[in-house]
Amino acid sequence: MRKLFLIALNTVALMGLASVAFAADVAPGTISMIAMATALGMAIAAFGCGIAQGMGLKAACEGTARNPEASGKITVTLLLGMAFIESLAIYALVVNLILLFANPFIG
Repeated sequence: MRKLFLIALNTVALMGLASVAFAADVAPGTISMIAMATALGMAIAAFGCGIAQGMGLKAACEGTARNPEASGKITVTLLLGMAFIESLAIYALVVNLILLFANPFIG
């Protein structure tokens, strides 16, 4: 299932970039393709980060339930992990904004 998902994702990415890569001038659909690609990229990043944060919170709750004395260390580790995961979403946002607004194919 994972391999099929990666193949489909690569196919969509290549199809989206093909019109931009071979365009001599700015094609009429290029700007809308870039906007769709950035929206899709941010959606995938937000989905992945949301799943990861949910799994981390689940594991922290289970660890605290099994060993209440270690809840302080678990909480610190959880917050640090959540910050790293959230930074990935922010990096994806920055890359998508760069693609959207600092694109050499636009005007």
